[in-house]
Amino acid sequence: MKDEVIKFVELMLSELNRIIKIMEVCGTHTVAISRAGIRGLVAPKIKLISGPGCPVCVTDDKDIDKIFQLAEKGVTILTFGDMVKVPCDGKTLYTMKAEGADVRIVYSPIDAFKTAMKEPSKKFAFVGVGFETTAPTIVGALELAIKQELKNFYIISFMKTMPGPLKFIAGHPELKIDGFILPGHVSTIIGRKAYEFLETEYKIPSIISGFEPQDILVNLKELSLAIMKNEARVINGYKRAVREDGNPKARELLERYLEPCDAYWRGIGKLEGSGLKLKKEYEKYDAEVQFGLVERSVKEARGCRCGEVILGVIEPTNCPLFGKTCTPGNPVGPCMVSFEGTCSAYYKYGE
Repeated sequence: MKDEVIKFVELMLSELNRIIKIMEVCGTHTVAISRAGIRGLVAPKIKLISGPGCPVCVTDDKDIDKIFQLAEKGVTILTFGDMVKVPCDGKTLYTMKAEGADVRIVYSPIDAFKTAMKEPSKKFAFVGVGFETTAPTIVGALELAIKQELKNFYIISFMKTMPGPLKFIAGHPELKIDGFILPGHVSTIIGRKAYEFLETEYKIPSIISGFEPQDILVNLKELSLAIMKNEARVINGYKRAVREDGNPKARELLERYLEPCDAYWRGIGKLEGSGLKLKKEYEKYDAEVQFGLVERSVKEARGCRCGEVILGVIEPTNCPLFGKTCTPGNPVGPCMVSFEGTCSAYYKYGE
């Protein structure tokens, strides 16, 4: 099997007449590529770089500070596990918990809803972090809260959508991406057509891929050939899961409860219309509105280059903190915290 893979890769690379730069946008792809050693296998002819595909990593310090504000106001924080260790301005939710804040890890938005149901005397805020894949599960929990007329359950929404950063990167004059490996999970919700702007506006070949090593290698070959032929098209290489228009029911659920808003992305800044917030008629469940959260000044971690890693400007190993003062056991930035973080993947799999 190993010999067959090597022959396949050698044949693929032999068809390239120049070095090409491809960005995998999804954090799960980053982990899969690192774990299988694909990045080194296709180098130097194909330079695979990681993009803003980790929702925890792209959550801006300004937004993390708003979670801290909720904890300071006595609200119980319900969150996925990765978020408790993300550092911001010298502290984390984990250290705040050690100092007395009520911070709890849940495994799904439904768990958050059930927790609020069991303790009606407390106020709970679920940290809504994720892309189009996670967002339907969050609004599903919101829908349950509305039906049960819960008065102690809130959502602080840092949900984001993928087209915004793709447009930013595709149009960036210095990044010069030749092609994108598009996120499989997100694509099951929004569909292939959602990326057609890449072929019509930016003329960049792209492919939606699954996550098995054979998925990635086969799709990498097809994408590479499209780049060589200057075929600017969005290819669906994950047809067993992704439709042209995605998942209509999930999209309808999102449109019912959420609306686009401007959002801050770590490493990028504010992107117009790239976030999702609760519609005005559901503001009584919006933690940011109900608890009067404000944008405070926060200090960035000194020396951390997580923002540049997210944007694909540098590789994790170019950061002076990587593997030294910044490790999974002592993360300086979120890229080393999350399982899907690029720094974490590079560190774990020895890249």
